[in-house]
Amino acid sequence: MKHLLNAKDLSLDDALLILDTAEQMAATSARTVKKLPVLRGKTVVNLFFEDSTRTRISFEAAAKRLSADVINFSAKGSSVSKGESLKDTAQTLDAMGIDGVVIRHSASGAPHRLASTDWIDVPVLNAGDGTHQHPTQALLDAFTMRRYLTGPMDGSPVPAGTDLAGCSVVIVGDILHSRVARSNVELLSTLGASVTLVAPPTLLPVGVESWGARVSYDLDDAIDAGPDAVMLLRVQRERMSAAGGGYFPSPLEYHRVYGLDKDRMDRLPEHAIIMHPGPMNRGLEISSDAADAERSTVLPQVANGVSIRMAALYLLLAGEKSEEPLS
Repeated sequence: MKHLLNAKDLSLDDALLILDTAEQMAATSARTVKKLPVLRGKTVVNLFFEDSTRTRISFEAAAKRLSADVINFSAKGSSVSKGESLKDTAQTLDAMGIDGVVIRHSASGAPHRLASTDWIDVPVLNAGDGTHQHPTQALLDAFTMRRYLTGPMDGSPVPAGTDLAGCSVVIVGDILHSRVARSNVELLSTLGASVTLVAPPTLLPVGVESWGARVSYDLDDAIDAGPDAVMLLRVQRERMSAAGGGYFPSPLEYHRVYGLDKDRMDRLPEHAIIMHPGPMNRGLEISSDAADAERSTVLPQVANGVSIRMAALYLLLAGEKSEEPLS
């Protein structure tokens, strides 16, 4: 595996290797000194053409905990805003002797383009491209599910090789504009989980039936089926405004029909967890009761994201070549 671009590209062995390595990385968070020397001397560039706070900081924290040097590149205020192309930006960075690129771009396929050309010859990690893919988000979600839905079911580490066979996951909300939904369906299916997508017809993409997930328009039916996890997706109103369309009558109506409120939360199985990739629109796709509930894993997902990104960076930039122990 030279790059991490697409959740669908990961075999079961690949996915389990990343998840198991992330367990080792997570163990370092309990130390007084949280750093590992495995990427000492290497330079990682966070190449962000699209605004992000959580993902950029998560990747930066991951790289620094592995002792890598980090360069944060934002399109705003850079030569990109003056018309510089992705090719020229990539070649400029490559000339500086970087060792890895984390890229987030509003255009679907931009990371794949970067990885498939001779513009740059280093590992490329996709941190989100358009409405296409967000593989590390899917991996951190799967990591969280493994910890809460298998083994002790309390968020503690699980044995290596643990998959999600038999788990049922409901993903609710703005599927149309979500790269998280597509990546999760692909990865969770690889890990053996069954996935149900729930959304109004206006927020489902054309061809969603081919994704390999069940599709439903009724959240109450999905809740009453007793899922192990419910993942709420942010309603991406900024993309809706850009498209100039009306996707649902009103925020109040959306929350009434597709929001996870206290009543729906209370009908979930006792062990079921509530997930959200963030940032949350409280009162729209999720109520404060659900967001702040004991079964909510929103904050553990953030912490697990650093471990997953540490694992991905380590495996791509060092892997078996590293002589430094992970523990």
